[in-house]
Amino acid sequence: MLSTVKDAFKVKEIRKKIFFTLFVLLVYRLGSFITVPGVNASALQSLANSGLASILNTFSGGGLTNYSVFAMGVSPYITAQIVVQLLQMDIVPKFVEWSKQGEVGRRKLNQATRWLTIVLGFIQSIGITAGFSALSSVRLVEASGPMAFITIGLILTAGTMFATWLGDMITERGVGNGVSMIIFAGIVAQLPGGVVQLWNDQIQGESGSALWSGIGFVVATVIALLIIVRFVTWVQQAERRLRMQYTRRTTTSPANSYLPLKLNVSGVIPVIFAGAFVSTPQTILVAFQQTHSGDTWFQVLSSIFNLSSGPGISLYTFLIVAFTFFYAFVQVNPEKMAENLQKQGSYITGIRPGRGTQDYVSGLLIRLSTVGSLFLGLISLIPLLASLFFGLNESIGLGGTSLLIVVQIALDVVRQLKGMTTRRDYVGFIRKNN
Repeated sequence: MLSTVKDAFKVKEIRKKIFFTLFVLLVYRLGSFITVPGVNASALQSLANSGLASILNTFSGGGLTNYSVFAMGVSPYITAQIVVQLLQMDIVPKFVEWSKQGEVGRRKLNQATRWLTIVLGFIQSIGITAGFSALSSVRLVEASGPMAFITIGLILTAGTMFATWLGDMITERGVGNGVSMIIFAGIVAQLPGGVVQLWNDQIQGESGSALWSGIGFVVATVIALLIIVRFVTWVQQAERRLRMQYTRRTTTSPANSYLPLKLNVSGVIPVIFAGAFVSTPQTILVAFQQTHSGDTWFQVLSSIFNLSSGPGISLYTFLIVAFTFFYAFVQVNPEKMAENLQKQGSYITGIRPGRGTQDYVSGLLIRLSTVGSLFLGLISLIPLLASLFFGLNESIGLGGTSLLIVVQIALDVVRQLKGMTTRRDYVGFIRKNN
């Protein structure tokens, strides 16, 4: 990985993309320290380690801690993406039609996602402001009246749209997927604070056997972290290679070619989707906590969407598994793949073209997604269970989710940089020989 980054910096065009990406991320990080006018950010200190605050901090890059203009981060945009993709599954005919129109349809779907992001961002921002105002011991919103909350909602929604635009700029002119890179930068920025927090929770103020026990726990946590990183990297790079053959072989056709399918086809998207899906109901519920905390329906829903409870952990894991299967078929459409292979005059060895290829790829995706979903669920579940049974801080309990995101995005960036350098060397070789 280090050699790939080193080679990338030697190329002027790629170096510009890297510096542009770093500049955009720096702008986003600076914005995460700009507190929304009329808000007392210190009121959130007592809620900083709650499950909802930890999830939103993951998607906002720590912006919620300061209640900054990026406090909502890209969470509403991710939720809007989920909704739009679900509506494409024969639910809204217009969306289904757009999904089949290629680049034109993709632009229309992106526009619909943007409008839905504005609506969700406004509702979510008002809900979380009202909820945190009711929960915090110190007054969060300095002014009173509905106009104060509407103003804050508009500011936070504008911050979300600006963060989404920054992500688009990274995707177009930088390195990596923009929205993922913003989440990645936010998680990495919080790592030092997480280490300090773990140290303070286990070691600070201890002496004697308790001190050595705390040191042993920290060392064991670091070792477990390294093992998990190695395991995650190995699984995320594992792939199933389908041997291909060609009916119309030419001089440029490769003698041996493969169609690679990742073991975890969906990547880390299901984890991001599940986190956003859980945080949205939590945001709405906190707005009703002061007036309905004693109601049965509120207590039931709070337990279901609370990642520090058994039902909440079960729902979170279930969503990861469900989104893994869903997004695998979105990423690799068996019907389109079979059609494209048939048009190219190629087929999977031993598999009939057309319907036979579609059925084979569908079955293979189900088997791969079964393994991939168990992997994602396990990595996300272990820290949450440790938080539930060993009393770790909830933000540390969400470390499995953060770890998956960081490793996957880092691998994607390295893969993209390697592709850029390889393509440049290949083009340069052709020009030199011509």
